Amino acid sequence: MTAIKPRPGRVVGRGGGATLWAGVVLIGLVVLAAVVSVWWTPFDPEGVFSDSILLPPGSEHLLGTDSFGRDVFSSLLRGAQISLLVGTVAVGIAAVLGVPFGIVAGMSPGRLDTFMMRSNDISLAFPALLLAIIFGAIFGAGTVTAMVALGIGTAPAFALIARSGTRQIMSREYVQAARASGKSGLFIGARHVLPNISGMLIVQASVSFGIAVLAEAALSYLGLGTPPPTPSWGRMLQDAQGYLFIEPLLIVWPGIAIASAVLGFNLLGDGLRDRLDPRMQVKR
Repeated sequence: MTAIKPRPGRVVGRGGGATLWAGVVLIGLVVLAAVVSVWWTPFDPEGVFSDSILLPPGSEHLLGTDSFGRDVFSSLLRGAQISLLVGTVAVGIAAVLGVPFGIVAGMSPGRLDTFMMRSNDISLAFPALLLAIIFGAIFGAGTVTAMVALGIGTAPAFALIARSGTRQIMSREYVQAARASGKSGLFIGARHVLPNISGMLIVQASVSFGIAVLAEAALSYLGLGTPPPTPSWGRMLQDAQGYLFIEPLLIVWPGIAIASAVLGFNLLGDGLRDRLDPRMQVKR
């Protein structure tokens, strides 16, 4: 029997399908919670009800109440808004600062490129969470301070990705032809470089979003993030810490919410990388 030879270069499959959809489902739940909480929550998540303190999960309070009598389920729904807001703004700031910097560095001559990337390496010495703590101590704790600090702290990662992709694109023949025809660097960057590295940037944005959500929760836990009475998953962990042995479920619910959001964005990033990176496609 003669074996049938597959055609050279034929893509027989793409990886990351299950990973991608798992991330989409988890993120979809977080987005759904945030959208629903804009118009409806079972109880006022910012209200204090002295007659409903530390109630266990039941028919009236689905996940119970905290030490101030607030409905835990309502607080989780409203807390999703803060997490998505911080992640969106922080990633937006990081992309706006880091992507142009990386593209310019990748298109610059050797010495200028080296100088710019060494400056970027110095910025990497200050992790986003540490920078947010410093900003909180200087400018005061708050959601805006956390978003700006996390955005600035995450920008060097976008710069590295953009510079790496730009260096690859600049060696392509169509870019060389554009430069020979007298096209400006701005035209080449916007027309040829940015569209071709967009896949890499989308993956980085997804991963950075998860980092921002986790960092915001950590800042709120430390008292440097979203101030009360606005519900925040990190603030819920802090409030529940003193009741760990009395009502341990108070820590479980926000912990699950944070883990689900971070895992969802990481899985989405992995799935998108497998789909958007042609090197990840299996060829025979």
